[in-house]
Amino acid sequence: MMEIQSVYFPEPGTGNTEKTLEIAKKRAEQSGIKTVVVASSSGETGVKAVKLFANYKVVVVTHSTGFPAPDAQELTPENRSKILEKGGLILTATHAFGGVGRAVRRKFHTYQVDEVIAQTLRVFGQGAKVACEIVLMAADAGLIRTDEEVISIGGTGSGADTALVVKPAHTQDFFELKVKEILCKPR
Repeated sequence: MMEIQSVYFPEPGTGNTEKTLEIAKKRAEQSGIKTVVVASSSGETGVKAVKLFANYKVVVVTHSTGFPAPDAQELTPENRSKILEKGGLILTATHAFGGVGRAVRRKFHTYQVDEVIAQTLRVFGQGAKVACEIVLMAADAGLIRTDEEVISIGGTGSGADTALVVKPAHTQDFFELKVKEILCKPR
Protein backbone atom coordinates (compact mmCIF):
# COMPACT_ATOMS: atom_id res chain seq x y z
CA MET A 1 0.00 0.00 0.00
CA MET A 2 1.12 3.55 -0.75
CA GLU A 3 -0.28 6.78 0.59
CA ILE A 4 0.09 9.86 -1.61
CA GLN A 5 -1.24 13.26 -0.63
CA SER A 6 -3.62 14.89 -3.13
CA VAL A 7 -4.48 18.57 -2.99
CA TYR A 8 -7.83 19.87 -4.23
CA PHE A 9 -8.12 23.56 -5.08
CA PRO A 10 -11.47 25.29 -4.43
CA GLU A 11 -11.34 26.99 -7.85
CA PRO A 12 -9.59 26.23 -11.15
CA GLY A 13 -7.18 28.55 -12.88
CA THR A 14 -4.03 30.62 -12.86
CA GLY A 15 -4.08 31.35 -9.12
CA ASN A 16 -3.03 27.75 -8.49
CA THR A 17 0.07 27.79 -10.71
CA GLU A 18 2.81 28.24 -8.10
CA LYS A 19 1.27 25.73 -5.68
CA THR A 20 0.75 23.19 -8.49
CA LEU A 21 4.40 23.47 -9.52
CA GLU A 22 5.54 23.16 -5.88
CA ILE A 23 3.41 20.04 -5.36
CA ALA A 24 4.78 18.53 -8.58
CA LYS A 25 8.38 19.29 -7.57
CA LYS A 26 7.93 17.74 -4.13
CA ARG A 27 6.53 14.54 -5.67
CA ALA A 28 9.31 14.44 -8.28
CA GLU A 29 11.88 14.62 -5.49
CA GLN A 30 10.11 11.89 -3.48
CA SER A 31 9.61 9.52 -6.40
CA GLY A 32 12.80 10.07 -8.38
CA ILE A 33 10.87 11.09 -11.49
CA LYS A 34 13.20 13.20 -13.65
CA THR A 35 10.88 14.31 -16.48
CA VAL A 36 8.16 16.95 -16.29
CA VAL A 37 5.74 17.75 -19.10
CA VAL A 38 3.94 21.07 -18.75
CA ALA A 39 1.29 22.78 -20.86
CA SER A 40 1.90 26.45 -21.57
CA SER A 41 0.08 28.71 -24.03
CA SER A 42 1.96 32.01 -23.74
CA GLY A 43 4.99 30.35 -22.17
CA GLU A 44 4.53 32.00 -18.78
CA THR A 45 3.91 28.69 -16.97
CA GLY A 46 6.69 27.07 -18.98
CA VAL A 47 9.18 29.70 -17.81
CA LYS A 48 8.14 29.13 -14.20
CA ALA A 49 8.51 25.37 -14.64
CA VAL A 50 12.00 25.44 -16.17
CA LYS A 51 13.18 27.72 -13.35
CA LEU A 52 11.76 25.49 -10.59
CA PHE A 53 12.74 22.19 -12.22
CA ALA A 54 16.31 23.29 -13.01
CA ASN A 55 17.85 19.78 -12.86
CA TYR A 56 15.00 17.98 -14.59
CA LYS A 57 14.07 17.32 -18.17
CA VAL A 58 11.23 19.78 -18.81
CA VAL A 59 9.09 19.53 -21.93
CA VAL A 60 6.88 22.58 -22.49
CA VAL A 61 3.93 21.79 -24.77
CA THR A 62 2.30 24.76 -26.46
CA HIS A 63 -0.95 25.16 -28.30
CA SER A 64 -0.60 24.28 -31.94
CA THR A 65 0.04 27.14 -34.31
CA GLY A 66 -3.33 28.25 -35.66
CA PHE A 67 -5.17 27.31 -32.46
CA PRO A 68 -6.32 30.84 -31.57
CA ALA A 69 -6.49 32.05 -35.19
CA PRO A 70 -4.97 31.08 -38.55
CA ASP A 71 -1.15 31.18 -38.44
CA ALA A 72 -1.10 32.60 -34.89
CA GLN A 73 1.21 31.21 -32.19
CA GLU A 74 0.51 32.12 -28.56
CA LEU A 75 3.97 31.29 -27.22
CA THR A 76 5.72 34.64 -27.04
CA PRO A 77 9.23 34.96 -28.50
CA GLU A 78 10.48 36.24 -25.12
CA ASN A 79 9.15 33.21 -23.24
CA ARG A 80 10.43 30.85 -25.95
CA SER A 81 13.92 32.27 -25.44
CA LYS A 82 13.70 32.02 -21.64
CA ILE A 83 12.54 28.38 -21.78
CA LEU A 84 15.31 27.40 -24.19
CA GLU A 85 17.97 29.33 -22.21
CA LYS A 86 17.05 27.33 -19.10
CA GLY A 87 17.36 24.04 -20.99
CA GLY A 88 13.67 23.35 -21.52
CA LEU A 89 12.38 21.62 -24.63
CA ILE A 90 9.44 23.10 -26.54
CA LEU A 91 6.87 21.06 -28.43
CA THR A 92 4.38 22.71 -30.75
CA ALA A 93 2.25 20.11 -32.50
CA THR A 94 -1.29 19.12 -33.41
CA HIS A 95 -3.29 18.38 -30.30
CA ALA A 96 -3.73 14.68 -29.69
CA PHE A 97 -7.45 15.17 -29.00
CA GLY A 98 -8.19 17.85 -31.57
CA GLY A 99 -6.62 17.35 -34.96
CA VAL A 100 -8.63 16.25 -37.96
CA GLY A 101 -11.53 15.31 -35.68
CA ARG A 102 -11.95 18.98 -34.83
CA ALA A 103 -12.10 19.84 -38.52
CA VAL A 104 -14.83 17.23 -38.99
CA ARG A 105 -16.80 18.71 -36.08
CA ARG A 106 -16.48 22.24 -37.42
CA LYS A 107 -17.44 21.26 -40.97
CA PHE A 108 -20.12 18.61 -40.37
CA HIS A 109 -21.25 19.45 -36.81
CA THR A 110 -20.53 15.98 -35.49
CA TYR A 111 -17.99 14.74 -32.97
CA GLN A 112 -15.24 12.25 -33.70
CA VAL A 113 -13.69 9.82 -31.23
CA ASP A 114 -10.76 12.11 -30.30
CA GLU A 115 -13.06 14.86 -29.09
CA VAL A 116 -15.31 12.33 -27.32
CA ILE A 117 -12.24 11.14 -25.40
CA ALA A 118 -11.36 14.77 -24.59
CA GLN A 119 -14.88 15.45 -23.30
CA THR A 120 -14.78 12.26 -21.23
CA LEU A 121 -11.45 13.21 -19.62
CA ARG A 122 -12.90 16.63 -18.78
CA VAL A 123 -15.13 14.95 -16.18
CA PHE A 124 -11.94 15.00 -14.10
CA GLY A 125 -11.34 18.65 -15.04
CA GLN A 126 -9.87 20.54 -17.97
CA GLY A 127 -6.39 20.35 -16.49
CA ALA A 128 -6.57 16.54 -16.24
CA LYS A 129 -7.55 16.33 -19.91
CA VAL A 130 -4.65 18.60 -20.84
CA ALA A 131 -2.18 16.67 -18.68
CA CYS A 132 -3.10 13.42 -20.46
CA GLU A 133 -3.07 15.00 -23.92
CA ILE A 134 0.36 16.64 -23.64
CA VAL A 135 1.97 13.38 -22.53
CA LEU A 136 0.67 11.68 -25.69
CA MET A 137 1.99 14.54 -27.81
CA ALA A 138 5.42 14.51 -26.14
CA ALA A 139 5.71 10.73 -26.54
CA ASP A 140 4.73 10.96 -30.21
CA ALA A 141 7.46 13.58 -30.73
CA GLY A 142 10.05 11.32 -29.09
CA LEU A 143 10.68 13.83 -26.29
CA ILE A 144 9.70 11.43 -23.49
CA ARG A 145 9.86 7.67 -23.11
CA THR A 146 6.81 5.48 -22.66
CA ASP A 147 8.55 3.18 -20.17
CA GLU A 148 9.31 5.92 -17.62
CA GLU A 149 6.74 7.72 -15.47
CA VAL A 150 6.55 11.50 -15.81
CA ILE A 151 4.83 14.29 -13.98
CA SER A 152 2.38 16.05 -16.26
CA ILE A 153 1.04 19.50 -15.48
CA GLY A 154 -2.02 21.06 -17.12
CA GLY A 155 -4.43 23.83 -16.43
CA THR A 156 -7.84 25.33 -16.95
CA GLY A 157 -7.71 28.27 -19.33
CA SER A 158 -4.29 29.54 -18.37
CA GLY A 159 -1.75 28.72 -15.70
CA ALA A 160 -1.53 25.34 -14.00
CA ASP A 161 -3.99 23.72 -11.62
CA THR A 162 -3.52 19.98 -12.19
CA ALA A 163 -0.52 17.69 -11.73
CA LEU A 164 -0.53 13.96 -12.40
CA VAL A 165 1.98 11.14 -12.32
CA VAL A 166 1.52 9.39 -15.66
CA LYS A 167 2.90 6.37 -17.46
CA PRO A 168 3.05 7.78 -21.00
CA ALA A 169 1.90 6.19 -24.24
CA HIS A 170 1.91 7.13 -27.89
CA THR A 171 -1.38 8.42 -29.27
CA GLN A 172 -1.98 5.25 -31.30
CA ASP A 173 -1.57 3.32 -28.02
CA PHE A 174 -3.78 5.69 -26.02
CA PHE A 175 -5.28 2.97 -23.84
CA GLU A 176 -1.80 2.12 -22.53
CA LEU A 177 -1.58 5.59 -20.94
CA LYS A 178 -2.04 5.25 -17.18
CA VAL A 179 -2.73 7.98 -14.67
CA LYS A 180 -0.85 6.65 -11.65
CA GLU A 181 -1.40 9.51 -9.19
CA ILE A 182 -3.47 12.68 -8.96
CA LEU A 183 -1.22 15.13 -7.14
CA CYS A 184 -3.56 18.11 -7.35
CA LYS A 185 -6.57 19.38 -9.26
CA PRO A 186 -9.49 21.76 -8.85
CA ARG A 187 -12.35 20.36 -6.83
